[in-house]
Amino acid sequence: MSKHLQKPPGVPLREEDFEAQRVLSVMYRPKMRYSWATGVAIGRFLKGLREGKIIGTQCTHCRRIVVPPRVFCEWCFRPVNDWVDLPDTGIINTFSVSYISTDTTRLKTPIIPAVIEIDGTTHAGFLHVIGEAKPETLKIGTRVKAVWAESTKRRGSITDIRYFKPAEWKP
Repeated sequence: MSKHLQKPPGVPLREEDFEAQRVLSVMYRPKMRYSWATGVAIGRFLKGLREGKIIGTQCTHCRRIVVPPRVFCEWCFRPVNDWVDLPDTGIINTFSVSYISTDTTRLKTPIIPAVIEIDGTTHAGFLHVIGEAKPETLKIGTRVKAVWAESTKRRGSITDIRYFKPAEWKP
């Protein structure tokens, strides 16, 4: 037998060795706690969602309004600290139709993720889902409105907006 094909030295472990406690086995379950600080901008945005409001920031230099809010302007690199209440309406900038769920199972009714540009903002959107719509009725530029979770069930999360649904445009 070639030296490379020989079994390595040692004795293989068997299930009986563990059951008879002839092998030391230690189960360690660490007590780890994680926390994540949302920061000033996202913290205030999430608090607004809990209250049923969409809050953005506006740059005092270039006047750009963005949501989710930022602490500095990505266009002119200046600090941003003007807060703006925004409507819960907007347009679909882009969307996809997925018949695969997040756990990779097939779906009969598709999930429609979309980038929503909230009215009053400037080239800034956030990812959410579309509901109450058939994929064939949607197009880029479709007007949408937020459908909120009940106020007692909101917890300061993007899911406080359950989804966006197609809406009529009202100037």
